[in-house]
Amino acid sequence: MMLLEVDQLTKEYRRGENTFTAVDHVSLSVAAGEFISIIGRSGSGKSTFLNMLTGLLKPTSGSVFFDGISLENLPDDDLSRLRNARIGYVPQGVSALANFSVFDNVRLPFFLDKREGDISGRASFLLEEVGLQHLADMYPAQLSGGELRRVFIARALVNSPDILIADEPTSDLDVKSAAEVMQLFSRIHQTGTTVLIVTHELDALGFGNRVLKMDSGRLAECLSAEAPFG
Repeated sequence: MMLLEVDQLTKEYRRGENTFTAVDHVSLSVAAGEFISIIGRSGSGKSTFLNMLTGLLKPTSGSVFFDGISLENLPDDDLSRLRNARIGYVPQGVSALANFSVFDNVRLPFFLDKREGDISGRASFLLEEVGLQHLADMYPAQLSGGELRRVFIARALVNSPDILIADEPTSDLDVKSAAEVMQLFSRIHQTGTTVLIVTHELDALGFGNRVLKMDSGRLAECLSAEAPFG
C-alpha cells in the first residue's frame, strides 16, 4: 500500500527579476513500512521538499497524496488535524517550549485536537523508549542537543502517526549522539512505522531500505554509497 505519493512536485521563488526553483518536478512513492533516507548537500532543496510533504508549504505545482488524500485540496483545519494525527514531524532546530517540562513538551500534540486515551502513560512510555524518562521533569534549557532531539522524536510519536518524517535529525550532534538518534529511528521503523529522513550526513547510508539523493531540487535513486554527492 502506498502511504505517500508525490507527483511532479515543484516549488519556485522569485528573486528580484529571476525565478529560483528550490524543488524541481519531484515524484516519489513511499510504501507503508518503508525507511527512506534522502541525502544531499545543504541548500539542495531537502527541507523545502519536506515542508511540502507535511503540508506546511504550498507547492507551486504538482501534488501530494497522503493515503489517497490530496493535501492541496484539504481545508487548513482538516490539514492540521491530519498532520497532528497521522504525520509525525521532527523539524530542524530547537522547537521545544522553554516553559514546559520535557514531559509536557512530549504530551503537547495530544491536546491540539479532541481525543481520548492515557496521554500521560503514552508520554512516559515514549520517554522510556528514547531513554529520557529520568529527565521528564527537566526543562529544555537543561538538556543537551542530543537529548533535545530525542524529546522531539518522542513528541512526534505521541499520537502514534503512520509516518515519522525528520529534517536533519543528527545535525549539530556529536558522533555518539548522532549514532544513538539513528539507532532510535531504526527501532521505530522495526515497530512498523514508516520513516523518512533527510540529511547531509553520510552515516545515514547505513540505515533504511532506500537511499535517495537530492541535488539542485531534483530527486533520484542513489544506487551507490560511493561519492553520493558527486
